[in-house]
Amino acid sequence: MERSFFTEEHRIFRDAFGRYLDREVVPYYEKWEEDEIVPRAMWNKMGDNGYLCPWIEEKYGGLAAGYEYSVIIMEELYYRGISGLMIPLHSDIIVHYIDSFGNEEQKTRWLPGCVSGEIITAIAMTEPDVGSDLAAIKTSAVRDGDSYILNGQKTFISNGIHSNLVIVAAKTDVKAGAKGVSLICIEEGTPGFTRGRNLKKMGWHSQDTAELIFEDCRVPVSNLLGEEGKGFYYMMEKLQGERLVVCIMAQAMAEAMLDMTVKYSKERKIFDQPVSSFQHNTFKIVDMATEIELGRTFVDSLISDFIAGKDIVKRVSMGKAWIAEMANRVAYHCVQLHGGYGYMEEYPICRFSRDVRVVPIFAGSTEVMKVIVGRMMGL
Repeated sequence: MERSFFTEEHRIFRDAFGRYLDREVVPYYEKWEEDEIVPRAMWNKMGDNGYLCPWIEEKYGGLAAGYEYSVIIMEELYYRGISGLMIPLHSDIIVHYIDSFGNEEQKTRWLPGCVSGEIITAIAMTEPDVGSDLAAIKTSAVRDGDSYILNGQKTFISNGIHSNLVIVAAKTDVKAGAKGVSLICIEEGTPGFTRGRNLKKMGWHSQDTAELIFEDCRVPVSNLLGEEGKGFYYMMEKLQGERLVVCIMAQAMAEAMLDMTVKYSKERKIFDQPVSSFQHNTFKIVDMATEIELGRTFVDSLISDFIAGKDIVKRVSMGKAWIAEMANRVAYHCVQLHGGYGYMEEYPICRFSRDVRVVPIFAGSTEVMKVIVGRMMGL
């Protein structure tokens, strides 16, 4: 399919980044999965090569590159099933909060490190009793002179072990509901801020996901991101970008799973003929290919509109719900077509099928996406 927003320059970048991953990441990735962590040094290498936050302005150390370059980085990572190196979360979700809502002092202090890999970011929204309903968070931030004192607990925080700058959603006014939520940046080493264990997950084994605990954690008021009480609205504004990242991720994984399955089912024989040649299996593959083609058209239209600065909240919520579920349907059928080998860790489809399962859950579950779209339709 012709993708009009990519140029020859983008193709050259894609080739170079793909070669980098094949040389510096792919050979070591299974070991990282076994260790359940990506080496911290890998982030520094990515930064050294210009692969972190390429869109940041040159005065903060970035390349001022277009969103197309971020799309390429995401796609090449997920075509290879490299879920554990959570660069898109850092580069294309969290750091945008600092760029959009931070003041000049905060940008100067943090953005260069985000580009170099010296700073790894996380955003702490989810709590043990609060998931997609962000207005219901309980973590509090009480003003005390020139400081906030934070108390609360966050969980399922991606980049939670490696991160040294965490944007925390907290209630600065516990009685104001959504209007009482603020975003406060907490740096590694701040007294009262501790990390829990690296959580064991069904998939994404090498991606560090942790609990974060705040006990009388004193943070300077100067670490407030944007205006007090505007945190919920900032998150709502940025969630369309986050859900687009998830759409790109799920689409790339679906395409990769189909490619490996077509290859396998054409080579693998049963009753002296290729698995793919049985009509039932042929139809199954064709159905998957059709859904993936529809997904690609949808995702690329979302990317084009996002680059153009259009509001995509409704459509990206539709996309996040449908494409995530589609990718899981593809995973199920691809494992089935692999037979017993699909259940073996030595075959990539096994890891893909585990990793893709979380996609309909994070960044707002499928059900929450449908609630959002339903409300926007006046239902």
